[in-house]
Parts: sequence; C-alpha cells; structure tokens
Amino acid sequence: MADYRVPREDMQFVLQDVFKVDQDWARFEPLAELDFDTAAAIIDEGAKLAETLIAPNCRAADEEGVKFVDGQVTTPKGYKEQFQQLAEGGWVGVTANPEWGGMGLPKSISAQYEEMLCAADISFSLYSGLTAGAIMTLDLHATQELKETYLERMISGEWTGTMCLTEPHCGTDLGIMRTKAVPQDDGSFAISGTKIFITGGEHDLVDNIVHLVLAKLPDAPAGSKGISLFVVPKFLVNEDGTLGERNPVFCGSIEHKMGIHASATCVMNFDGAKGWMVGEPNRGLAAMFTMMNYERLGVGIQGLGAAARSYVNAVEYANDRIQGRGAKATQDQSKDADPLIVHGDIRRMLLTMKAFVEGGRAFSTYVGQQLDIAKYAQDDAERTRADALVALLTPVAKAFLTDTGLEATILGQQVLGGHGFVREWGQEQLVRDCRIAQIYEGTNGIQALDLLGRKVAGSRGELLKPLAEDIGKFLAEGPIAGFEQEYQQLQQGLEMVERATKSVLTKVMQGDENVINGAAVEYLHLIGYVCFAYMWLRMAKTAEPLVAERPYLASKAKTAKFYMARLYPRVHGLLAAIEDGSDSLYLHETGEF
Repeated sequence: MADYRVPREDMQFVLQDVFKVDQDWARFEPLAELDFDTAAAIIDEGAKLAETLIAPNCRAADEEGVKFVDGQVTTPKGYKEQFQQLAEGGWVGVTANPEWGGMGLPKSISAQYEEMLCAADISFSLYSGLTAGAIMTLDLHATQELKETYLERMISGEWTGTMCLTEPHCGTDLGIMRTKAVPQDDGSFAISGTKIFITGGEHDLVDNIVHLVLAKLPDAPAGSKGISLFVVPKFLVNEDGTLGERNPVFCGSIEHKMGIHASATCVMNFDGAKGWMVGEPNRGLAAMFTMMNYERLGVGIQGLGAAARSYVNAVEYANDRIQGRGAKATQDQSKDADPLIVHGDIRRMLLTMKAFVEGGRAFSTYVGQQLDIAKYAQDDAERTRADALVALLTPVAKAFLTDTGLEATILGQQVLGGHGFVREWGQEQLVRDCRIAQIYEGTNGIQALDLLGRKVAGSRGELLKPLAEDIGKFLAEGPIAGFEQEYQQLQQGLEMVERATKSVLTKVMQGDENVINGAAVEYLHLIGYVCFAYMWLRMAKTAEPLVAERPYLASKAKTAKFYMARLYPRVHGLLAAIEDGSDSLYLHETGEF
C-alpha cells in the first residue's frame, strides 16, 4: 500500500476558501478565539499522527486482528500505544466540551481529522469515534453527577465508550428490544439482556469501558416510545473516582467479519448490571439520536476516508506501473511501454475516484458547517435553518458518501488489477473495510427511507427549501466563463428533485403505500449527485482566481467538467426509476422469489 499522505492543501482550500469557516467562528462566541492558523496547525498535527503513527500499522493490524480468549479481547500489536498517544494529544475530545477537558473544536474541523484517521485505519478510528459520540450524549443528556463521574476520563481517553442498541432479534426495529432495566432502591437500575454488533464492547486499550445501553423499564409503553437510555460501566466507579468492583457485563464472543478485523465487534451480555438512567424515562431513543446523527456523518466520512486512501494508492500505482501502449498522442517511444495512467479507462477510474473523494470532502465539510451553525449561532432563525439542513443532509451524508466510497475503493482495486486483489498491496483491505459503512448506523436503505419518508414526505417537501435556496443563490450569481452548460445542468438537477418529490407525494396521495419504500434509495442518490454538482461548481468558481498563486487548483475546474459530463448524468436514470414508483417492484408475488 502506498504511504498515506493527508491532502492538507485541499482541506485548507475547502475550509478557508470555499466555505470560509473562519468567518463563522469569528461571530460565534465559543469559537471567537479560533483562527485559521490555529486550525491549520491542529490539522497538521493530526495529519502527522495519521501518516506516521497509525497508517503504517494498518495492514499488520488487519492481518493480526483482535483475539478473544476467556472473555478477554486483545487488540493488535501497536494499537495500545497508538491509542495512548492519541489520548495524550487530546484527540479523543476534539469536539468535546472544554468544561470537561475537550478541545471544543467545530465539526467543520473535526470532519477533516476524522477523514484522515479513517483513511489511516478505519478499525483503529472506531475506538475513539464511538467514544466521542458517547461523550456528546452524556454531556447533553446526563445528570451533573454522571457527567462528573465519566466525562473527564472519557475525554482524556482514559476510558472509552460504546453504543449498545442492536439485539439478536432486532436491529432497525428497536421497538421490539428485550433488554430490561429494573429500578433499584438506590436509584440505579439492573440491566439484563444481550446486545450484538457492539463496536469496542471489550478490549485492552483502557481500564474502563462506559456502555450507553438502550433498555425498557418494566412499565414501558410498547414500541420505540418505551425505550430508555442507561450508562453502564464495565467497572463501577467509587466516590473518589477510582475503579471499584466489576459490573456483571461481559463479552460473550466477537464476530469474525469480512472487514475491520482490528475492531472488536462484540456480543455483550448484561446480567443484572448496574446502570443509571441518562435523560428522561422512555425518551432514550431521542437522546441516543444525538449521538447517532453525529455518528452518521462520521460513518459517511469512513467511506470518504477509505476512498481517499484508495485514490492515493491508485494514482501512485498508475504512474509507476509500465504496461501496454496508450494512444499515439501519449506514447513514449523511448520506452517499451507506457505507464497505466495514459490509458483511457485508467483515467476514467482515477477521475471518478477524484471526483467522489474531493466532492465528498467538500460535502462533509458543508454538512459539518451546518452542524456548527446549528450549535453555535446566536440567531434563532439561523439555527433553525441549519437544523433543517442537517436533518435533510445527514442521511445523504451517511449513505451517499459510503456508496460512492465503496465504488471508489473498488475502482482503486481495478486500477491495480491482480495486485489489487492480493493482500500485499492493501487495496483489498480498503474494499473490505469500507463495505460495513453501508450497513451499520442504519443501513443505507434505512437512511433513504428516513430522507424520503420522514424528512421530505413528512414535511410535504418543506425541508428541501433551505438546500434549494443555497443552490439557487449560488446559481443566481452566474457562471464563470466556460461553465454555462454546467450551471444549466445544476439548475435542471434542482428541477428534477422538485419533479421527483412531486411524483412521490402524488402517488402517496393516490394511495400507493409502497412508493416511498420503492423509490427511496434512488431519491437519496438523486439528492447526492445534485449536492456533489453544487460542491464541484462551487469549488471550480472559488479556485479560478487562485490558480495563479496555487497552480494545483487548476485541476478543480477540470475535475468539475469531468464530474458534470461523466457522473452527473446518472441523475436521469435515477429520476426514471423514482417516477416508476413501486410498480415494477410488486409485479412478482412473494412466492415467486
């Protein structure tokens, strides 16, 4: 595998030039002291960790994997030292509340850090990533006493956190979970049940693991409205902050998986384990969604990170590998053959990867910026608008970035040919590791249902307005020279979204009960491709006056042209599928499958 190099210049371009995030920070009181020089220094330090500490161990860690012996999980060689250095640098608490020792950085910055960490090693990134989500949930919903007990130790990286939702018989349908929480005289609860697919449920990186567990009270209402959230530590914590007796929560086994071999995916058994409620009774799912919304963007960034690493590998290989003759215009007659990069199909694959990676980086930053505005803006209307954009775009970020991420890793594998299929080059690992990102934190099909069903149809299309306004305002500024056709394409894309939305809503009104389920994935992809078109035209416009001083930015306009010519036209097929609704899906009777 090629040495991983963090694309510092592109991250700086997206943050400072395209989205001008430092202008937001200047008007948000909690971020007022953060300037771009400081942010760039933070990114640079994170990049050094990713490039020199984490990425070099990625393949060896994957081959060794995690081991489960007598209830104990051992992580691969080097992971404990890596996690310790990460913790010592304060990286577990990048976005955490400074009141408890966190850096308090905006999401627009942490999105860059998350990308580089995922590109370096997705498996390793999960231990701190889930902890960050647990920290946020406790900070927003836990009592002061629980915060004082857990937050500082988790933010410092002394302890890690998990998210325990899925059970053997229920994944998406959490309303039928069986884990019980029985009230105790001392105000705690006895938690009993089994959770599966728990990332970092047991490991040897730290002394204590803090589980956030969804469970039902004895008198809970049926369904998802009867779920409460509890904090359940591996070791109970004494009043002086030291660790006490072992809580009866144990790892029963670990999963043997297609990818992320160095991430411990555990079956966790709670046998009357002592826990404390977080938030209000029967409101646990709402509290957990605090974590899940941030995690869903984080999972999308996992797809982006894998794609970015794949692109680095493929470009290096295509430049170095001498194979066959290119077109006459590219032939080097002084050599027996030409490098792969001159061949048309190789260029198609590399440009597709570049378009998805750099477009995805801009999109994840855009969503991160909206999260920052929703969190820090003082104006109620501005916060409300950003919240609406986050609600709309979170499922798109999770699903579209992981779908395009897998496509990019597979293309990278194809560029390497046979070398992409064997373990030596590390490319096949990226394909395997990226694949899970389409599944966990809510499958991409569920994300699509959330987008089209709950968000768009549920609001009668109103939730689309802030995005349409952003794109419409950009188009109204007019195209840069040579991009008149591409701007028209983006305008047509907006009209396609409107047409698709109207088609679905009309079918719903006509009584088609299956149309949302049947058209949801294509609808999400339609939104995704339109958003990426907006990102690419915005980057091309921003880059134009900067090319003279930063020549590397000349590739922005060229890649934007490629994206609009070769990838964006997929929207036409997506619109046709959406307008079919559910008709072709239900021609077969169930018994015919």
